[in-house]
Amino acid sequence: MARLTETPYLAFPLRITEAGAVACGRAEHVRQQIEQILFTQPGERVFRPEFGAGVRGLVFEPNSSPLWELTRKRLQAAVAEALAGEADPKSIEIAVEGEGEQLLITIRYALTRLGIAQTLNVRLGG
Repeated sequence: MARLTETPYLAFPLRITEAGAVACGRAEHVRQQIEQILFTQPGERVFRPEFGAGVRGLVFEPNSSPLWELTRKRLQAAVAEALAGEADPKSIEIAVEGEGEQLLITIRYALTRLGIAQTLNVRLGG
């Protein structure tokens, strides 16, 4: 079990230093995968046009419950697909809500092989 947490993964975004490519641990790698989903626009990746949630564009939408529910459903599907094998699909919980002009996204998941629960909070806008 300890070996899984010590295995180095390439950090995102890719950075090269004098010592070589920057690496990170497994839990950080999964968090970075989720950030890629959040901030990649659908259609941005040539060979995976359906990839991404494009949340940056949501700051121009009316901040209301229909937007929150649509975003939550889109993220639920995208995160479950991207984390297949990493996180238990039943453990993935996504909450989207608004606070003034800000969009608040909370993603909770459990890394199956490491046996740890993680939470990622993202605040967009204003």
